[in-house]
Amino acid sequence: MAASNINWKRMKDAAVVVQLGKELRRMRLERNQSQAEVAERAGLDRTTVVKLEAGRAATLVTVVQVLRAMDRLELLDAFHPEPQPTPYMLVEAQTQYLKKQRKRAGRKQPDVTPPKPKSTW
Repeated sequence: MAASNINWKRMKDAAVVVQLGKELRRMRLERNQSQAEVAERAGLDRTTVVKLEAGRAATLVTVVQVLRAMDRLELLDAFHPEPQPTPYMLVEAQTQYLKKQRKRAGRKQPDVTPPKPKSTW
């Protein structure tokens, strides 16, 4: 759905359903489709689409059918967000990174060998 100023959290469930119906109607009209066209593409009766847009209770399957008929199934992506790394995963990744870093070479100590005693031969 389009970005809006709707405060979904403050709405009662029935009001959310009504607003969802309004949003579906808005999307249908933006696509210049009639209720009959959407209903036919969704395999539903036109009265089902009318009820859905009016905010009357509808099944989730009906909503999916209407979204599919309007080629808007991508709206369901919000229900499957990209997984975010957990704090544990971040620590693991950092640990692996630090293990892979090359160790710095220390200063080489000059080879100091004691002088050999002179032979008495």
